[in-house]
Parts: sequence; C-alpha cells; structure tokens
Amino acid sequence: MGELTFAIPTLFGLEGLCADEARRLGLPGVWAENGRVLCAGSEADLPRLNLNLRTGERVLLVLGTFPAEDFDALFEGTRALPWERFIPKNGQFPVKGHSLNSALHSVPACQSIIKKAVAARLGAKYGMSTLPETGNLYQIQFSIMKDTATLMLDTSGAGLHKRGYRAKGVDAPLRETLAAAMVLLSRYRGRDPLCDPFCGSGTIPIEAALIAKNRAPGLNRSFSAQKWTWLDNKLWMSAADEAMDQEFDGDYEIWGGDIDPAAVELARHNAELAEVEDLISFEVSDARTFHWGGLHGRVVTNPPYGERIMERREAEELYRAFGKAWDKFPEGWKLYLLSSHTEFERTFGKRADRKRKLYNGMLKCDLFMYL
Repeated sequence: MGELTFAIPTLFGLEGLCADEARRLGLPGVWAENGRVLCAGSEADLPRLNLNLRTGERVLLVLGTFPAEDFDALFEGTRALPWERFIPKNGQFPVKGHSLNSALHSVPACQSIIKKAVAARLGAKYGMSTLPETGNLYQIQFSIMKDTATLMLDTSGAGLHKRGYRAKGVDAPLRETLAAAMVLLSRYRGRDPLCDPFCGSGTIPIEAALIAKNRAPGLNRSFSAQKWTWLDNKLWMSAADEAMDQEFDGDYEIWGGDIDPAAVELARHNAELAEVEDLISFEVSDARTFHWGGLHGRVVTNPPYGERIMERREAEELYRAFGKAWDKFPEGWKLYLLSSHTEFERTFGKRADRKRKLYNGMLKCDLFMYL
C-alpha cells in the first residue's frame, strides 16, 4: 500500500512529548503542530502507534488534504480520494469533524456533503446505487482549517486515553494521556520513589508503573482497525509481540495515597485491571501530613482544584497545609503538581522553579515544577 500518513491529535501542550514518542518508534517525517502530530509510516506502524502511544489521543489515517473554499470544492476533493482502497462495499462510514476559520463553517452541512461524496465514489466503484453499511466501522473524520480540508479515517475507535483499566473514575478524573505526560515530564525512569498523595482513582501511579515497566498502554484493549479487511491481522500480533519483548522487570517504589478510602479501593482495582498491582502500594492517607523517607524521589500529583469538587477556600487551605508538608522534604526531592488554581503558588507558599501550560480537557492548567 506504500507509505501512509498519520495524524495524532493530542491535548494542547503535549504535542512535543507525543512527537518524541513517534520518533522513538522509529517513524519518519515526524512533525508537531498545534494540537496534533503528523508522521509517515507503513501499514505495520498503524498497530504500533495505537498500542504504544502514551500521550496521543487517537491515530488517524490521512487520506488527503485539499483546498475547500466552497461546497463544490469539498465535494469534488472528497470524491477524488481513493476511498475504495480502505472501505469495503458493506463498510459503515459515518462522518464527523470540525471547521475553524473557514468559509465552510457549518459542521452538519460539511458532514452531509462529505458523506454524499464518499457514497458517490464507493457506489460507482462497487456498482451499487445504495451502500448497505452493515459491516465494520470506518469512521471518517474531517478537519477544515483556513479553507483547507483534511480527510482521515479513525483507526483507534475509543480514544487512546481509554487504556481499559479505569473501571469508573471518581469525580473530575485526570485523563490517562495527561497523567502519562506528567510522569514523562518528571523524567521518571523507575529508579527513585514516585509518590502521588492525591491519587484519586490511581491514574498517575498506574501510568508511572506502565512507564517504569515499559509496558505498552494499549495491550489490554481493542481498536477499530483490527476489524479492517485491508489490514493484515498478523501486523497486530507482531506489534503486540514487539511491545511485550521490550518490557522490563524491576522493583519499583511507586506509592499512591488518598484521604478517601473508596478512591483507594478503586485505585487498587484499576491497578489490577492494568496488571501493575504488584508494583504500586496504595493507602488511605492525608496529604496534609504527607512524608516520605529517603534523600531522593519525586512527587507527581493532581490535587483538587476547587473548580467544581471543593470550594476554592477549602482547596487553598489544602494547598497551604501541603506546602508546609513539602517544606520538610530533603533537597533531592522534586515536585510536579498540576493545578488550574490561579493563586496556587501564593497559597502553597513558594514560587515554582518552572511552569508548563497544559490542558486537562478544556481546563487550562499549569504544571508547577519544584526542582
């Protein structure tokens, strides 16, 4: 099938990390843009990306990009693409997408035109006036930016942050992709202790264990493209074998604590589903009196923000108390704390050495780094 082009959407702020991941997988032509990473690759790389990416949201296969200043151009540009190479005659091909800064701003109208154009092309190729759409899913995604349309097929299905280990999250859960990014930004490699005193349903410690073990995050789930007829099933098997061959065995000191016993119970359950329960210890614990022995280590955590869950004043009291607990830690410890609270540094009691803007969904946050 020759060289393919992939687009990997990310949460804002994670593009660079995701591009690094694609380079580490040996993919050529890696390019980071606002909110997404582009790269080239072969059919065999499609399963590899889906199984291995920690910070990408999904893997989209790019079919083509063309100018689309009006509906005719959108229809003709879409119809000119080789849909029959990818979608069989009974394939289901719903359309979704978005449009930004473009003359074609009505998403439903764009959806309906793209759908008609693909149906016209497939109908002509398969000699059918109506397509049954009774088979597997080939989700079409479009993006129209500044009057340029890009048309893609979604290979992932459920977003890649759905690793398959989170039974049901507690309130305001942290996306797995963002948790993995926080651990990667802390440069954790499994050597020092890693602690999360506000662990909630355990997402940060679980992602840390997967990273320490070098375990591919997608091994326990399925993907849309596994059912695609043109993609050899053996490629999924060999991508999974390759990923498992690269796992490490080791003894790691990973700890998660939360004041809510139900959250700790859920975190343990999620760690079992992720098959890392033997690498993490969870306990009911109050972050205001948090302490840990040893001269070196890192704390990677996402305390309540006081946006919805707790009142702001309660959140501020918590930050103040946690700041006092942090004061007692030796020099060799580092703290990476995610918060959307604009007054975080003031209430915590000290300025961060570095800050990095990240988004938790649509919520603008800072990763405060105390090094």
